[in-house]
Amino acid sequence: MSLFFAYLSVIAALAAALAAVVVDRRLELELLVQALLRRWSNTSARLFSEARDNVLRRNGPFFLLGLSGICAVLAGAGTLASGSVLVDTLPLGLPWLNWHLRIDPLAGFFLGLLGLPLIAISLYGPGYVREFEHGKHPVSALGLFTGLFVAGMELVLLADDAFLFMIAWELMSVASYFLVAYQHDHAPNRRAAFLYLLMAEIGAIAIILAFGVLAGFGGGLTFEVFRGAALNPTWASIAFVLALVGFGMKAGLVPLHVWLPEAHPVAPSHISALMSGVMLKIAVYGFIRFTFDLLDQTLWQWGVLVLLIGSASALLGILYALQQQNLKRLLAYSSVENIGIVFIALGLALIFHSTGQPQLGALGLVAALLHSLNHALFKSLLFLGAGAILHQTHEQSLENMGGLIHRMPKLAAVFLVGTLSIAALPPLNGFVSEWLIFQTALQAGGLESGVLRSLIPTASAVLALTSALAATCFVKVYGVAFLGLPRSYHVAHAREVGHRGMLRGPILLAACCVLLGMLPTPLINAMGVLTRQLTGLALPNISALGWLWLTPVAPEVASYAPALVLVGTVAVGWLCYYLLYRRTGLEPRRAEPWDCGFGGLTPRMQYTSGAFSMPIRRIFQAAFEIRETIEEQRQGPAQVRVTALRYQFQVLDRAWLALYEPSGRAVTWLARRVGRLQTGSIRTYLGYSFFTLIVLLWVIS
Repeated sequence: MSLFFAYLSVIAALAAALAAVVVDRRLELELLVQALLRRWSNTSARLFSEARDNVLRRNGPFFLLGLSGICAVLAGAGTLASGSVLVDTLPLGLPWLNWHLRIDPLAGFFLGLLGLPLIAISLYGPGYVREFEHGKHPVSALGLFTGLFVAGMELVLLADDAFLFMIAWELMSVASYFLVAYQHDHAPNRRAAFLYLLMAEIGAIAIILAFGVLAGFGGGLTFEVFRGAALNPTWASIAFVLALVGFGMKAGLVPLHVWLPEAHPVAPSHISALMSGVMLKIAVYGFIRFTFDLLDQTLWQWGVLVLLIGSASALLGILYALQQQNLKRLLAYSSVENIGIVFIALGLALIFHSTGQPQLGALGLVAALLHSLNHALFKSLLFLGAGAILHQTHEQSLENMGGLIHRMPKLAAVFLVGTLSIAALPPLNGFVSEWLIFQTALQAGGLESGVLRSLIPTASAVLALTSALAATCFVKVYGVAFLGLPRSYHVAHAREVGHRGMLRGPILLAACCVLLGMLPTPLINAMGVLTRQLTGLALPNISALGWLWLTPVAPEVASYAPALVLVGTVAVGWLCYYLLYRRTGLEPRRAEPWDCGFGGLTPRMQYTSGAFSMPIRRIFQAAFEIRETIEEQRQGPAQVRVTALRYQFQVLDRAWLALYEPSGRAVTWLARRVGRLQTGSIRTYLGYSFFTLIVLLWVIS
């Protein structure tokens, strides 16, 4: 039954892509016929027809995408509940290699991870895409490539051979390229799309080479053959590094992350939610599948490499996020941070698994998977919230926002859940997964290697610093965007989103964040079949103290009860209120904030986004390339009186300056040199052909 729902999810996604085009073409044909027959000369009838057509264009594809998401969740839940492994073969592909498909607990978990944000996006999308209906770019193209994008991600999860995997991977990459380039009349959008596609194809080449190593030892292209391939440590390490580069480039690991902050801000917001919330996790799935399932061995050195890269990604990602003024660009850098956290957990899992402590390795793997799911939920929520703000205010810069809590109170409440979740504050879901990662790292004392015993606590300290900076970052986001006074005309006149689905989608994700934060133990218990599949061991009894308690290692080591944390928080809040007001008889009163005697508050008195992050920028200045300019306007006879100051700063990514700009200059230089071969003279080309023939004859002879 799980395989049936998985097939149905792919079919529904493909049907959504087809429906977006068919409905658009059918409506155009119908309008043409009506115009020829002159049956719709009445203005009101024409307006009614246009409204009906727009509803069909919007709702049809998103309804099918919602159906695809529901089927994906059902397939994933059924697989995790039963622990079964189902395989199938379709008569497609190469003549000697049919398409092999398989759904197991790992694929089922990620199908559920994909399905939940997809359902929310299907509710959100019809209201959001209304602004594109009368624009330059057809909504049908957006629906077509969204459906293909979703179908590609689902096929990646179901693929059981390298050929189908790469077809689905390329479908996912190429479709998302067209989504990033949807508003291609803007030069930055075209540049971001090109950069994304270029890096996606480089990553795909690395993945193909990694599969090639396994195929060379296994003698086939199916994953079942790969699992039986016996590799020596050298070739296994080569395959692992290639997979880390390929999947890490799609996931956004430092220094392969530069496409994220370029592509995410320019894509439509529901596509940004799919890319950041889901597509990055498909790359995590590919890495886990390759490393824990297809390779026949794991080495602790691999774990150290993954741990170091994950730590660097987490810290640098949140440092760069703190300096961003564009809300969607900030969320993109935050995705780099959270992917780094996932890979920290995977590094711990590899280290413990390869050093003879498989139960701790299983705990690290569960923590990585749980944080992947949590990030898919709260990052999709935040991107949808950012899209709603953009839809209502046409502003992306935090410097122009403020006071949205008074104009969009429902969205403000939902967005607050997302910010608390991503800041890893209890009792929400982000805290649970990060707490599990810390609990895994704290067991490093049992390792024999002194290097590992010192390295893991250092990585834990980096993770703790990252968590504190993440909380600072999203205090800034919420405080600057939603509190205080509006800083622009559009924000001052903003209103709550009119389409109910644009609130229902984020509310669904917020409810999932609360539910997984309050009751994490049922899901973690269900993931036991997954760890048994990949590591051979299930987790110990994580609810030894009862279903309210989470005890990942042992009850006497650490325990956490999110429901009791919530009850305690509410009780402390009520006690403070009682002692301050009930016992003393004081009554709270509302009054205007103190304006320091200046005669009324203005937006210029508020902290800006740049000012909020300035102390962090000064402390970690070595991590940034900062360019600051101060422009003065002077008046007076000697131009001594300063009448206005204009301060600007720009924070540049050092990875881009150190790696990508030199590479780009080198490629340009080489292209110009090679271009000299194109002389336009037929004699020169005949000469090239003649000398090539001579060289080939010499080589063959």
